[in-house]
Amino acid sequence: MPRPAGRDARLDFFRGLALIYIFLDHIPSNVVAWITVRNYGFCDATEIFVFIAGYSATLAYGSQMRRHGFLYGSASLLQRAWQLYIAHIFLFVLFTAQIGWVETRFRNPMYSEEMNLLGFLSEPHVNLIQALLLRFRPTNMDVLPLYIALLLGFAPLLWLLLHRQWLVLGLSGLLYLGAGANNWNLAGYPPGRTWFFNPLCWQFLFVIGACCALSPAAMAVLTRQRRWLQPLCIAYLLFALAVVGTWYWPALETWLPAWLARLIYPIDKTNLDILRLLHFLALAYLVTQRVGPDAAFLHGRLARPFVICGRHSLEIFCLGTLLAFTGHFYLTEF
Repeated sequence: MPRPAGRDARLDFFRGLALIYIFLDHIPSNVVAWITVRNYGFCDATEIFVFIAGYSATLAYGSQMRRHGFLYGSASLLQRAWQLYIAHIFLFVLFTAQIGWVETRFRNPMYSEEMNLLGFLSEPHVNLIQALLLRFRPTNMDVLPLYIALLLGFAPLLWLLLHRQWLVLGLSGLLYLGAGANNWNLAGYPPGRTWFFNPLCWQFLFVIGACCALSPAAMAVLTRQRRWLQPLCIAYLLFALAVVGTWYWPALETWLPAWLARLIYPIDKTNLDILRLLHFLALAYLVTQRVGPDAAFLHGRLARPFVICGRHSLEIFCLGTLLAFTGHFYLTEF
């Protein structure tokens, strides 16, 4: 496979790996899913995907904005958001039809309830409009709306990042803290529900990815801080592993002091809990130390399937959503 000039193969590889992890995590009672990152720490593949999305969007559209101006770069971003939106709507139609067929074929109403489609047919005209507005979504279809929302608001942020990077990062962090503390979120449907992935919080990780893309020299200096930062990251990952171990082996719960449990729980995925964010950043730091942009394995046969998936992330995500439900009903019915 020809290697694109100047392209960081790590982005494609780890984006492809994240998509495979998301696919496996969406199949309940799936023993293979034990290989995914969520079983060994606080974060999961969503953090990997969102960080790389921010990093990649900055590389792609930041260069356009520099060369051709704000309007051209903004138009390109909106065009990509529109492509994602169309893909999401097509996926919604196919996914809903797939669930309906399986439920009818196996006479099992559990699927509609489990996939958040139980009331869809009672008011299809209302629910379809809400789906078009990205407010009504079946289970496992929350990632694309988050990505769309992040891209829709990214054009002015990207322009500011190119001129006042650290100011934008600081403001993004303040919004993250404010939204998490006050439960600011976008409205969902039915009334009373909100977005599963709160864009007002997840934008912070997206912006962190953007800042990393714009500051390769600073990232290189940070990566070389092995004396204190590396042990700190390793210690935090081991702490997270120990806490997660209590989720799967209740006998270990006595090892977790009550005061510490009160401090860390609940670990909120919707608002990107700080423990999840720190876990991802620690993991990303250590991986970056070990895997450089010219790592030989990234261009080998074993990595090739992941790289290909990463280069065709939209198609792979949509296919993975459909195949994950196929795997779910197969394991349930057979």
